Amino acid sequence: MSLPDRKEAEVRRLLEQRTAEPVPADLAERALADGARLLRRRRVLRTALWAGVLAGLLALAVWSLTVDPWSEPPPTTTSPAGGW
Repeated sequence: MSLPDRKEAEVRRLLEQRTAEPVPADLAERALADGARLLRRRRVLRTALWAGVLAGLLALAVWSLTVDPWSEPPPTTTSPAGGW
């Protein structure tokens, strides 16, 4: 018997031995509730992340308009007053 055949035979033997366990009656309802809760959490997280990104972009825009970082800084030295 080759390796895949032996594995298949072992799985079949295990499946035939196993007794059927009772499934809870409300299993589908609980799974549906868990899935809905997971989707709701993901939606809230996605919304919060987008709000954070937009707030960061807004803060960057306000900062760039108030500070004017692209203009040349004023000179730090003054011209001589007395003329040589």
